[in-house]
Amino acid sequence: MISQFRQERPDQRSSAPIQLGELLRAPDSPPGPLPSAPSPGPTGVEDRETGRKDGTERVRKKSGGTESSLGTSSLFRKLRSSNRGELDGGKGETVEDRGTRAAINSSYKSWVCPKSFVHFDAQSILFDLHEAAAQRGFVTQRRNTATGASAASVSLSVSRSSASVNDPIYSSIEDLTLSLDQGSTTPSLGVDPLDCAGAQSSSPLLLSCPHFLNETGGHGERNISFLSSSLERGGDGGGGDGGRGWLRKSNASVSVVEVATEEQATRLERLKLYSIEHVDLGARYYRDYFHGKEHSNYFGTDDKLGPVALSIRREKLEDTKDLKDQYQYRLIVRTSELVTLRGSILEDAVASTGKHGTVRGLPLKEVLEQVVPELNVSCLRLSLSTAKVTEQLLKLDEQGLSQKHKVGVLLCRAGQSTEEEMYNNEEASPAFSAFLELLGEQVLLKGFTKYAAQLDTKTDSTGTHSLYTTYQGYEIMFHVSTMLPYMPSNPQQLLRKRHIGNDIVTIIFQEPGALPFTPQNIRSHFQHVFVIVRVHNPCSENTYYSVAVTRMKDVPPFGPPIPSGVTFRDPETFRNFLLAKVINAENAAHKSEKFHTMATRTRQEYLRDLAENYVSSTPLDSAGKLNNLISLASKKRERTKAREGAELGAAGAVAWRVQAQDFSGGGGAELPCALGVSAEYIVLIDCSTKEVVFNCFCADVIGWTPERLALKIFYGRGDHIAVRVPEGGAQDIREMVQRLKLLTVGCETVDMTLRRNGLGQLGFHVRLDGTVAEVEEYGFAWQAGLRQGSRLVEICKVAAVTLTHEQMIDLLRTSVTVKVVIIPPYEEGGPRRGCTEEYEMKTMEQKPEPEPLAAGYRPSPRQTWRWENSPVPQVLHPTSMQRWAPIGPPPPPLVRSHKPLMPLHHLHYEAHMYLWLHADVIWSLITEHCLYFSSSLLQEKQDKVVLLAEMANLRENNQRLQVESQTASEQLRKFTISWFFISSFHMPLSVRSLSRWGLTI
Repeated sequence: MISQFRQERPDQRSSAPIQLGELLRAPDSPPGPLPSAPSPGPTGVEDRETGRKDGTERVRKKSGGTESSLGTSSLFRKLRSSNRGELDGGKGETVEDRGTRAAINSSYKSWVCPKSFVHFDAQSILFDLHEAAAQRGFVTQRRNTATGASAASVSLSVSRSSASVNDPIYSSIEDLTLSLDQGSTTPSLGVDPLDCAGAQSSSPLLLSCPHFLNETGGHGERNISFLSSSLERGGDGGGGDGGRGWLRKSNASVSVVEVATEEQATRLERLKLYSIEHVDLGARYYRDYFHGKEHSNYFGTDDKLGPVALSIRREKLEDTKDLKDQYQYRLIVRTSELVTLRGSILEDAVASTGKHGTVRGLPLKEVLEQVVPELNVSCLRLSLSTAKVTEQLLKLDEQGLSQKHKVGVLLCRAGQSTEEEMYNNEEASPAFSAFLELLGEQVLLKGFTKYAAQLDTKTDSTGTHSLYTTYQGYEIMFHVSTMLPYMPSNPQQLLRKRHIGNDIVTIIFQEPGALPFTPQNIRSHFQHVFVIVRVHNPCSENTYYSVAVTRMKDVPPFGPPIPSGVTFRDPETFRNFLLAKVINAENAAHKSEKFHTMATRTRQEYLRDLAENYVSSTPLDSAGKLNNLISLASKKRERTKAREGAELGAAGAVAWRVQAQDFSGGGGAELPCALGVSAEYIVLIDCSTKEVVFNCFCADVIGWTPERLALKIFYGRGDHIAVRVPEGGAQDIREMVQRLKLLTVGCETVDMTLRRNGLGQLGFHVRLDGTVAEVEEYGFAWQAGLRQGSRLVEICKVAAVTLTHEQMIDLLRTSVTVKVVIIPPYEEGGPRRGCTEEYEMKTMEQKPEPEPLAAGYRPSPRQTWRWENSPVPQVLHPTSMQRWAPIGPPPPPLVRSHKPLMPLHHLHYEAHMYLWLHADVIWSLITEHCLYFSSSLLQEKQDKVVLLAEMANLRENNQRLQVESQTASEQLRKFTISWFFISSFHMPLSVRSLSRWGLTI
């Protein structure tokens, strides 16, 4: 492989050209060709030995003659660029090439798959026929460029004055600028201005470098949900656990979305391991659902798409509930692009002239016209029924899958940093040997039957031993520099570099005192990712490791993320983290421009071979023509309408094009995305970068807020995503809501405005997780519809998931107008919880019985609960407690077997051990009782306040009645006097009568 990608140029670190000084003194001069400038050094090292100076390539003769006499060439020779002039100056794409690519990208409108088609995996959602047609001709124009570490190690490049500001950040070596530091005569390479500060940060392990992005810790994957990825994972990565604290798959590991029911039951158990990312697991779709079953394959060459290969299979559905005899068509559409359409469509969702649900089925032409109407089905021919066709299709689909990886390992001693210094370390140091023992198992190469990674297993020509291990079903063979043959007479150590220089991922092991690493010291076109591991306090009880990663710019990010400021002390945790990191690194590197181009050209060759050599003369629509001949005299039948919404109950992903709100940047900008909802996942895929930017389990969805053209989906403990559809897409929102109702345990949210009673109380209590614990019966909150088990997701327009329990209580107490958004509980009154929250609660509740310990063993008093503040509640503030503590009654006491009576000192020892072993349980019991007593005390105080208020009210009423009685008596007396005066005009009154009433004359 080295010779196939060799560039016929001298070593890039040879003497500088004569014109270098003139170029540095005249930076504003127009760029021009530099015939004497050295080009990037090649991956292969044979050129230096042969001393070849001309640019003519020698064609090696094969066993049957020269290449021209054979009439063919190897696959890798076909992938090489035929024009050697393209490599002059280390150039990649020219300005014209970029303009051509930009024109192609803007000349077509994105093709959207019909919603009736249900996708099998995430990449199928972004399948675009228009893009495949537009990119068909551009693939052959891509040029062989300097890639890998060689792109960074070049010491001279052309000026960027003609480059556009909008060039992609992974453009080739002409993006390197030349600068001259003051006080130095050595030219240095400028940093790409499009690089972010974090990606170009340096550390004691790693220096910033052009064309490479650094990961030194603290940066998680991109996630556009309301809570950022770092907040969800606790910020510090779980204390050295690599950021696995949050029960969620990483976005880069989401592939297959149509998951079998038996696998759904173990979804959360699998998350205990690090995710393997950037693997197209959907490539096994043909092997799992077509191979060995009755199906049809059709090949042909479309005028716009080029060679295409199609596989289709009709199968009967088992569980169809009320509907009988339901069928679906599984479909694979392959074009020259690596994105493949995989999925299925229900027969009822196809508008057809045939009858649905019959044994005969529908015409395949009508099925394809429903899914891919732009495809010219007349060019398709039925494939030959041979084993070779199946073998070729399996190779075509699974060309990117590999369970075997090879990783280089270089030792960097104190004071070393260059490639030659690391390759010339003859023996392993004690610290390096300890690291290798942690990493894998040392195996004898002679007679080794497992994956050997091109090492000699017969004659020991590549050494006698090597390092081998397995992780999650992947085989990893390490090319360890000190285990490969050492040649004292060859300072370049070609026998070592021929293996490590061709590894995509390389581990740089730094001993204390080693200089920071930079890819500029490495000459290789294949080494795209470097994982730097530095040991601290080696060969001691306090040994720990720190990690940094640098990758080429066109290599996408990969996990697990490096926690910020965290070092690895536990060997098993560090081993799992490092193995997952190097596997994901190689998988991600295959998506870089170099390997993507190679894979695309290989795919084109496979498709062209199938379309030309493995087809029969039977067209796709032959069955339809036969039906027309039989029914010539009959009236032409009209197509029956498809059943509306037939796909909404399918297990695969139904997709909609939406504008998703991106909360990761803080501004909430909108991104054009594809929303996919399957029975297992909800995913958002960025249409521009073609990467998954959000995912969650469907079983984790607890509610949603629909509007006419917008939708919020709540999941977990209340986090959410927000999407919007363009004007006229209200039907899409209704379909999304219907899909969520069928597949999730959630429901629509309810807006409430709560009033306070005479004492200023709202009349309900809130648990730590935001669920309502108790509602005062017939109070204002009860009348508004609030019930026990409701979950608060928004309080006064503030997301409850961002608030602590104390902040929630404070916001509810101090707000003048309390407006909340709640998710109603189940009918039986329980709160709606996602699968991850229930799993966390069960994990905390199910504490295993400790194993019997040896006499004299003292277990570690490590606190197993993580408190956000003091676990001791304050009497006046009983709500200040840990946020995610278990809620409910105290756990029942542990059942222990009865033991015979024993002496007092033995009882003392047993009691001491019991307290140590069950300290967390006892502490939880004490905490629960303290909380209960504090709540009771607070309730008594509140009741006392209510009683005092009622007594004061009674006193006021008594005083008011006394005043009213006196007033009534006085009014009656005045009325009587008036009556007597009036009646004196009609009858005489004696003095005695007047005196009886207390009147005098």
